[in-house]
Formats: sequence, C-alpha cells, structure tokens
Amino acid sequence: MTRYASVLDLIGSTPVVDVSALSPKANVAILTKLEGRNPAGSVKDRVALSLVDAAEREGRLVRGRPGQTLIEPSSGNTGIALAMVCRLRGYELTVVLPTNVSPERRQLLMAWGARIIDSPGAEGSNGAVRLARRLADEHPEWVFLYQYANPANPAAHYATTGPEILADVPEVTHFVAGLGTSGTLMGVGHYLKEHRPSVQVWAVEPPSGELVDGLRSLDDGYIPPIFVDQGGAALLDRKVVVRPRESIEWTRRLTDVGLFVGLSAGATMAGAIKCAKEIPDGQSATIVTIASDDGWKYLSTGAWSDDVDSVVERARRIIYF
Repeated sequence: MTRYASVLDLIGSTPVVDVSALSPKANVAILTKLEGRNPAGSVKDRVALSLVDAAEREGRLVRGRPGQTLIEPSSGNTGIALAMVCRLRGYELTVVLPTNVSPERRQLLMAWGARIIDSPGAEGSNGAVRLARRLADEHPEWVFLYQYANPANPAAHYATTGPEILADVPEVTHFVAGLGTSGTLMGVGHYLKEHRPSVQVWAVEPPSGELVDGLRSLDDGYIPPIFVDQGGAALLDRKVVVRPRESIEWTRRLTDVGLFVGLSAGATMAGAIKCAKEIPDGQSATIVTIASDDGWKYLSTGAWSDDVDSVVERARRIIYF
C-alpha cells in the first residue's frame, strides 16, 4: 500500500471504468473517468490545486504569511476543493455562493472553514461571478483566482487528466465532457488532439435558458474567457444539447452499471449516448467521458427516488452542482 505525505498527493490518477453495457451500439465502447475519487470529491480538486500552486509560483500567495485571503465565485465543487486546499495551505477563503445552492454544498464549504458571501439565487452562477469580481475590485488585498479566466484551470487537465486518459485508453476516438468553465474540455481536448489528432472532442451543453447541473450554455451570454483564450470554437468538433430530464434519467441509468455519480455525469453520459448513435455500424469507436463527482452530494435532489418531473422542477429552483 502506497504511503502519502499529504491528502493533496491523492489528487488525480483516478480510475476509468468500462460502461459499454449502456452503449446503444455493439461497435461503440464507452468508458468514464471517476473524478469523485479525488479527496474533496470532484474533478475540481485538480483545478483548485493548480490555481493555488500557480498563485504561489507567481508570488501572489506566500505560504506561511498570515492574513492572506482568497475570493472565488462558485456554485459548489470548485469552492469545496479550494476550501480543502486552503485549509491545508493556511489561507483564508471567501466563496461567493448563490443563495439557492443545495444544503450539501453549503455545509461542505463550512466543514472546510470557508467564509460564505451570498449572491442572489435568481442570478445563478453568473451572478456569483459578477459579485465576486466587484468584491475583488473593492478589496485589492484579496487574491482573486477566477477559475473562468485562469490558464491554470485548463493547465491542470492538460498536465494530468489528458495524459491519464491517453495512458489508460490509448484507443480513444471521442472525448465527451460538459461545458462549464470549459477547463476540462480545453485542457484534455488540446492534449488529446496533440497526441492523437483524429480524436473528436464533443461538448455537452444545456438548451439556452435551462439549467443542467454543472453545465452552461454559451448562448446565455457568458462565455468563459478561457474558452476564448484557448481557442475553444476551433477545438470542439461538436456541441450536443442535453436537457435536464435527460441528465437525471442517465444519472439513474448509470446505477445499472454500479455507478452512483452526480447529475453532471448523467448529462455527459446522455451526450456520449448521442455521440455513439452517430457512429456508423461498420466503424468501431471508443468514447471517454468524465464523471465529475459522486452522487453523495445530490441526495437532497431526490434524483434516485422521486418522480423525475418533480426532480426536474426542483432543479429549476435549487443549484445542486
């Protein structure tokens, strides 16, 4: 058994599991990478550590210096991951959080010792971003890492997630991931295309005006700066739309292969299924997806137990990701 010096050393090297039993075609394999196995429970552990490490290299943060405060907008997983990293590195963290996030999210942030500033729930994650940017301008002594524009976000996936996928699934032909901050798509997508130019990169997004946990539609008016800076429009081969009901239905279907994962994993799987259906019958393909986190933070959604229509309606009012 390997011995680790710190919990932070456990970030990454997550397992990939074959879920081809869910594939609509025998010639298309589907595999998913289980990011919920990270210590704070999500793919955002990679990003949080990368953001803090970059700030330390740049001298924006100095380990051991008292009174250093970071501020970051989040609707959940990034804030939780940053709270863990900051707790271990000795930094104070303030998270700007929409008022309508799920109770699990708020409690986990408090468990790691983060200070919470509420933003209007009706404005969603975009409102949290606006408030955080304003507060950062008002408090220049605070360190604003801003995952949506920070190149350390996609860099985390270029350096770790992408190489892990190619090492574990060298036959990958398609990479399908949710469009959120776009860090995973940009980092993994660039790495895979550099080493396997034929790999297709598909983004999963919700319809404009609809909420799918962990995803955003670029048509809603906010385009993450890293998507633009990293050439997202040129990198992506396709965008596929997944509705809230589909994300919940496929989250449930993933339990058929033993996976209890979060709602964004269901959305990504729905996108992978749509991708698989477009592969010609005489052509083999291997699709790799990301399960961003596990299902434990979503129990209050009733996603596995309640009527699907009720869960969809609840998700319009409460941010679970």
